[in-house]
Amino acid sequence: MIREMTKADFEAFWPTFFHIIQAQETYAFDPNMTLEEGYQLWCTLPDKTFVFVESGDVLASYYIKPNASGPSRHLCNCGYMVSEKARGQGIARKLCKHSQTVALELGYKAMQFNSVVSTNEAAVKLWETLGFSIIDTIPNAYKHARFGYVDSYVMYKWLDTEVR
Repeated sequence: MIREMTKADFEAFWPTFFHIIQAQETYAFDPNMTLEEGYQLWCTLPDKTFVFVESGDVLASYYIKPNASGPSRHLCNCGYMVSEKARGQGIARKLCKHSQTVALELGYKAMQFNSVVSTNEAAVKLWETLGFSIIDTIPNAYKHARFGYVDSYVMYKWLDTEVR
């Protein structure tokens, strides 16, 4: 089930969130942030944050927020996290599809991922199968904990089928 995230949900999700930022393989977040800083970043600043819950366990989450303002306010940005025990089960795909529907409901016309780490091959492949394109490569944009400096991709998808 996908629903809006509560503070209690985030607290339950915190071990996954913290593990992901500590790994320094996918997110350019401070690996030493506190639970409260994480909550502000993931749940308060975005327009909305959602959670995927199964059998009472918080397994994944995503946020949706503006990618820009003014004349580019129609572009949104999302971030997704899935717990290690729930990976490979299609949850990220479900969250991404859900986020695209929510984006349109919120008035967004396009979605852009600003920094998909090139070594995160599963995510790159998934986003491409869901219609996203790599529109730019940022050389050495991410200092990966295991691989050192690696490229990041800017990925983009136009969502609104009625306006182009």
